[in-house]
Amino acid sequence: MSDPRYPIGKFSYTGPLTAEQKKQCLNDIEQTPARLRAAVAGLSDQQLNTPYREGGWTVRQVTHHVPDSHMNAYIRFKLALTEDDPTIKPYMEDRWALLPDSQAPTEVSLVLLDCIHQRWMMVLRGLSDADWQRTFRHPEMGPMTLEKTLALYSWHGPHHVAHVTSLRDKMGW
Repeated sequence: MSDPRYPIGKFSYTGPLTAEQKKQCLNDIEQTPARLRAAVAGLSDQQLNTPYREGGWTVRQVTHHVPDSHMNAYIRFKLALTEDDPTIKPYMEDRWALLPDSQAPTEVSLVLLDCIHQRWMMVLRGLSDADWQRTFRHPEMGPMTLEKTLALYSWHGPHHVAHVTSLRDKMGW
């Protein structure tokens, strides 16, 4: 049986990315807002408040987490593009998931995700080959190239969409 924490498997980066792999990563990121919106479409409050696995976040918390995370990623890209190897500040996503805004209607975060991705994609699609090698320093993960970060977020969106779609399948929603 597969691990419900990783319905599409754990993140793996074997870089460098080929041009085709980079194009696929960009498409994955660009499609995340629509895929998340489709995954939560038509769910009741009770369904949105159901954890995707035992001890896991609710569908609502997952829906709010994705824009929180992608907002941080967007800022990290901008920092790496405008500063030399900046050290970024990680955030405690488990604590963010407990703040009052994580109980808001999901539409609030779906609209935010749409807007973040519109701006983020403008940045991503405008990067040069040299830009992809720019770095930021993550206190827990060490140096991260923008190319590796691209691959990470290409995985991150589908990973959380699969949390929702796997639960829907399991529950027959």
